[in-house]
Amino acid sequence: MGKQSWKAGNMLNPVPAVMVSVADQNHRPNIITVAWAGTVCTNPPMVSISVRPSRYSYEIIEKTGEFVINLTNEKLAKACDYCGVVSGRDVDKFATFNDIKRSPNGLLYITKDTNSYMSAFVKQEIDLGTHTLFIAQLVAAETLSDIPTATYTYYQQNIKPKPEKTEKRGWRCKICGFIYEGDDLPADYILSLIHI
Repeated sequence: MGKQSWKAGNMLNPVPAVMVSVADQNHRPNIITVAWAGTVCTNPPMVSISVRPSRYSYEIIEKTGEFVINLTNEKLAKACDYCGVVSGRDVDKFATFNDIKRSPNGLLYITKDTNSYMSAFVKQEIDLGTHTLFIAQLVAAETLSDIPTATYTYYQQNIKPKPEKTEKRGWRCKICGFIYEGDDLPADYILSLIHI
């Protein structure tokens, strides 16, 4: 394959989809699915999550300065999807989980089908535009399972429903499945496309 030029975008894979537990100042718990999370420092151990300011959990993290990362596997794929599309403003999302415990910082974490949990206190937040990056120091972590973590790539290859066969003519992205209809692509249209 020859050299390719790509429009700037988010292409670092694999990344885990994590479920982040929080609780408001009245101790009402919530859990949110976060697509961007990672390790940022070894000593002290620090992690980051990136959250949209419009999300209910965002205001909770801003006020309380703490969260728990639940690192999930395939068995939690449906719950992970559900917690990413339903707002904790309207629904008690923890009501769907039977196996939960409290971490050392008092927040709930999922014990079944979770590979590990990490309790963290926010040390810094950075406004990046569409998202705010919360950088947090770990205060506790525990491995709960050795089942493979459901990274974004794993989700795309094994969990995400496959696109339906279509009679449409055009171009399909090999990464996300998006279909652009038409024989010719606009000059500035850059995806990993195959002609269909």
